[in-house]
Amino acid sequence: MKNHIVRALLLFFLLTLANFAAAQQTKIAIGYSGISADQLVIWVARDAGIFAKNNLDAQTIYFSGGTISVTAMIAGATPLIHASGVGVVSAGLAGAEPVYVVGGITTLDYWLMSQPEIKTPEQLKGGTVAVARFGGAADFVARYALPRLGLTPGKDVTIIQTGSTPERMAALETRRVSASALVPPAMFTAQKKGFHLMADVAALGLAYQHQGGVTTKKFLRERPDVVRNFVKSYIEAVYRLKTDRALGLKIAAKYLRLEDKELLQRTYESSIDEKKLPAKQYPSADGIKTILDELALKDPKAKAAKPSDFIDARFVEEFDKSGYIDSLYGRKK
Repeated sequence: MKNHIVRALLLFFLLTLANFAAAQQTKIAIGYSGISADQLVIWVARDAGIFAKNNLDAQTIYFSGGTISVTAMIAGATPLIHASGVGVVSAGLAGAEPVYVVGGITTLDYWLMSQPEIKTPEQLKGGTVAVARFGGAADFVARYALPRLGLTPGKDVTIIQTGSTPERMAALETRRVSASALVPPAMFTAQKKGFHLMADVAALGLAYQHQGGVTTKKFLRERPDVVRNFVKSYIEAVYRLKTDRALGLKIAAKYLRLEDKELLQRTYESSIDEKKLPAKQYPSADGIKTILDELALKDPKAKAAKPSDFIDARFVEEFDKSGYIDSLYGRKK
């Protein structure tokens, strides 16, 4: 009889503890855009239980373009987003006050891929280049790469919106466009299918604030606890992605629907490169400056803006100075 009572009390205690833990979690919507390897950290944080471990009941919401996710953040629908710099900075210049709280990917990992028969910039003249949305990262890449090939966007080449990575890949395959800016694994897939590598933007080593964690200054003031837990989750997810190869490959295969082992491995190795995804997740001031310099060609507000206007790295700095990040990797500070 006593054993039954002990078991019943233990079960009651465990259920109460579980309910208490669930009650302590904060429900939060986190937006992300694109089905690409750029989102691996967010998927790892969710599937590996890292958000939950850090008291976040996170619902990740997919948007088909970065500018759409930024709009949702400003409206308060998704207070935290995983987004690329151009849309974020543009929103800031318009008065929305977004800030990067964690850096994510701090360079561009894009290839400009063309139809198999288009092998020179001259052959691309008069053609069309697919991007996700005007003002997004792929659009920036195209407008950055084309002049370096001697081509003027809007004059020599027409840039069109076709949607996120799968849509851009489909546009290439159905020959609706002459070329497209692609990220892993789509660029590896395109190369394997015979599409031509016109420009390797990743090889330029351009400082660029790409996919990272963003919120508004208003939400940061009102819910610093939530943002802190998000940043900690992100840093832990970067660590897991870099050090747990089996998990990284599993998550990549699941969400990117990759069955080809070679493509899967190339995508994973590219994703964990320290130059692309640093362990110490500071947002890139140089990367923001790259974006401001480009926007300043058309927007006078960008000339007066500073990279620091778009960055709040207080929590990354906290986890760095405390030695927490180094401890994850077994390093002494």
